[in-house]
Amino acid sequence: MRKQIAAANWKMNLTIQQGEQLLDAIIAKPHSLSAYQQAVFAVPFPYLAMAQQKIAGKNNVFIAAQNCYSKKSGAYTGETSVEMLQSLGISVVVLGHSERREYFEESNQFLADKVNICLEYNITPIFCCGEPLSIREAGTQNQFVEKQLEESLFHLSAEQVQKIVIAYEPIWAIGTGKTATSAQAQEMHAYLRSVFAGKYGNEVANNISILYGGSVKASNAKEIFSQPDVDGGLVGGASLIADEFVTIINSLK
Repeated sequence: MRKQIAAANWKMNLTIQQGEQLLDAIIAKPHSLSAYQQAVFAVPFPYLAMAQQKIAGKNNVFIAAQNCYSKKSGAYTGETSVEMLQSLGISVVVLGHSERREYFEESNQFLADKVNICLEYNITPIFCCGEPLSIREAGTQNQFVEKQLEESLFHLSAEQVQKIVIAYEPIWAIGTGKTATSAQAQEMHAYLRSVFAGKYGNEVANNISILYGGSVKASNAKEIFSQPDVDGGLVGGASLIADEFVTIINSLK
């Protein structure tokens, strides 16, 4: 079975003390992860070491960085390399989040470079893709998202692409309170899987986990995750509330 993943994206929130309290509260609550399920916490850079210590010894629980740079090292003040992340024991990185694309103008080619260096260092990218409201209203969301995948990922081999987790973000549903219906989520996830199948074949496509990222909450997680092509979620605001995120973890199929 494909990996089922509940990924928390804390974004630029919480002090380190609040982050410690949140992780403690989540870890203390009853939840069980089967062999094919994972909980991932994408925390701000200053909290990576603390978070790694908190989850030490926990099965199928991982700490992720929210970004990385495309170069191994050098004069890039303020950036963080995959080598640095690897030295902390970090094995997952979120790439291409809609906020990185919008506010920091990260291009598909730039993200391809980041994907390459992550795979070189055996770090799993959670690669984000998705369309803004204007594209959804124009009905061209399929072509828009397909281009993101093609320009950032389709240079990879079949073996490499199966090491990547996809997170589909309908940008119009992030932080707006709007949520794609479970049917809309399934429709796009099935389309994304068909795009991978067209390039790499059905067997490869069926091995790629595709997460939904758009206002996932405790109240809607089970319905969204129940869809056949939805393999979990990349969760923003609800991941900052212990009870909410534990319920989301327990909603994995």
